[in-house]
Amino acid sequence: MRQFVFADLTRDEFAGFAAHARHGNFQQTVMMADLRVAQGQTIDYVGVREHGAVVAAALVATHGSGLTAFSTIADGPLCDLDDRELTVFLIDHIAAMAKRRRHAVHLDITPEQPYRLRDAQGEPLPGQTGEPDTAMMADLKAAGMAHGGFTRGYTAVPRWRFLKDLDGVADGAALLKTFSKRTQWSVKRAQSMGVEVRRVGPDELGVFASIEQQTAERRHFEYRGEQYFRKFAKAFGDDVHFLVAQINTQAYHDAMQRKRDDLQKLVDDLDAKLAQRETTKLRRRHNEESNNLAAATKRYEEAATLLERGRFIPVAASMFVTVPQETVYLFSGSVEEYKPFYASALIQYEAMLHLCVERGVPRYNFYGIDGVFDDPDSEGRGVLEFKQGFDGYVEELPGEFMRVLRPAVYKLERLAHRIRG
Repeated sequence: MRQFVFADLTRDEFAGFAAHARHGNFQQTVMMADLRVAQGQTIDYVGVREHGAVVAAALVATHGSGLTAFSTIADGPLCDLDDRELTVFLIDHIAAMAKRRRHAVHLDITPEQPYRLRDAQGEPLPGQTGEPDTAMMADLKAAGMAHGGFTRGYTAVPRWRFLKDLDGVADGAALLKTFSKRTQWSVKRAQSMGVEVRRVGPDELGVFASIEQQTAERRHFEYRGEQYFRKFAKAFGDDVHFLVAQINTQAYHDAMQRKRDDLQKLVDDLDAKLAQRETTKLRRRHNEESNNLAAATKRYEEAATLLERGRFIPVAASMFVTVPQETVYLFSGSVEEYKPFYASALIQYEAMLHLCVERGVPRYNFYGIDGVFDDPDSEGRGVLEFKQGFDGYVEELPGEFMRVLRPAVYKLERLAHRIRG
């Protein structure tokens, strides 16, 4: 039998281990611990040492107090869950700690270790990577964790993730080529229409929050509130990035004016050629370019109208978190009126380029999808298709697990929930 020692870890010990853990992620960081404390939760850094070295760790957050207290490990623990002896030892001791020290009624975990890898269309990848990790499931069961099921749909900690590996991508041009033709077009379209992306600091978080709130109201999802984002910014510091896409209305106006003028000159030249000698080919091209000129003239007039609204118009915003293992795309919003500017696609491109490729961060995590690939009318279809356009793969995580620590109290809780409906 191996010699394990369960212990509390210092903040620095936990941070050092998490930075290099195979499945390290933003939920299991000291920054997230600071945010949880700001939200009124109690945190513990715990781990297992073997021969003096930390071999597993977890950020355990306890919510509530008294008869309603429960402990959670979001996207963790940071442990090789295919190692049964280590897994059982760690979870047994975390459960005992949570019950004794925090009086938790139950322990909930959502492991970050993938259950199965799939391609962008949801099909299991070929070979061993596409096989389900049944050993992990058996080890968690042996550790007394009851599985909540292989669910689909959106959950607080997403079970289905869309990701993109960026190893071997050297620059922006190479990155763009990895996208679908449609998404490449969207990025280039945004660039040609005066859309610019910039990072905003705490003094401009209101701009980000306003766009996020508009989107939440339009799509009927929970809006966290500006104060939540301010707390996130304070906790994560330089590792959180708020990006806003804005229309540079002067640049857009000038670009549309050049486009209109160039097309006008082309149509005038075709008019002259047709006056000398009309051919079917010339007439067909004249009609085509005349249509292009009409469209360009309309866009120019729209650009002139936008110019009157101000030099810069914020039209989309996203929030990203960077850890050594990956950059995570967490929140986003857009102004529906400006959807034809494709600002959301440009933000994704800029984030991948500047937060991953240029920094050597190997993976871009689009975060949650609903796991439904075979229903074109599903709630998350638009989100899935948007992310598929950037190319990538899917991680199906094992989902939620619970270990009841105080059975009598837990039964009373369940009864109370049923009575309240």
